[in-house]
Amino acid sequence: METNKLLHNTEEVPKNKELIVFDLDGTLTKSKSDMDEEMAFLFGKLLEVKKIAIIGGGKYDQFKRQFLDNLFVPKELFAKLLLFPASGTAFYRYDNNDNEWRKIYSKDLTEEEKKKVFMAFKKTFHELGYKHPDETFGEVIEDRGTQITFSALGQEAPLVLKEKWKAEHSDTKMKIAETLRKYLPDMDVGSAGYTSIDVTRKGIDKGYGLRQIKEQLGVSFEDMLFVGDALFPGGNDEAALNTGVLCFEVNDVEETKRLIEYLVR
Repeated sequence: METNKLLHNTEEVPKNKELIVFDLDGTLTKSKSDMDEEMAFLFGKLLEVKKIAIIGGGKYDQFKRQFLDNLFVPKELFAKLLLFPASGTAFYRYDNNDNEWRKIYSKDLTEEEKKKVFMAFKKTFHELGYKHPDETFGEVIEDRGTQITFSALGQEAPLVLKEKWKAEHSDTKMKIAETLRKYLPDMDVGSAGYTSIDVTRKGIDKGYGLRQIKEQLGVSFEDMLFVGDALFPGGNDEAALNTGVLCFEVNDVEETKRLIEYLVR
């Protein structure tokens, strides 16, 4: 890991980067929550002057609900926006002719791979003696096609409960991820959001998404900036740092707003 490529102070961020790449949950929005009006306004201002890509753990439908449905900008600006749902395992671009988002690729897991992942979770829970909470909200282990995602309280859990679980069980989540890696040596396992763990095919992660951006747009890594809240070892943004792209770590959505204000100032 190139620690000299990881920034924490806004004033250190160069303003001349051609492309800004954002994580979604915890960076542009609170976990699985709609983007707020202030962020939508600031994001629109940044999109006027920069190309932007978003890489997050959710499916495209979640991207649409959380982000796109709350972004009000002229349609022509969508040509400067790229979407990489499910940790970069899928890629969407806006089609100006049809006025809709088009899927460019989707690296779906095979049924055999999915079975292997679900079995690994079962073995991990048994080994650790882990019991699911008495009350959960939606699927605890979700098949997202291109990745399998575990959410301790369920995919639809209220934010306040997820924040509480993270504060009380962050060690538990890391132990689950570490044990999963033992059972899934040929898969990538990354800690995500407040309560989630993402499992994808080896090498198909946010680093893969950045390489796709480089290929699709012809933008070099030197001309990119990645912004995320999980750049720590084992975090699902760490793969971005490992590419050598300059990264800026935020603690929450408000810190991202301050960064965008700085970039458009």
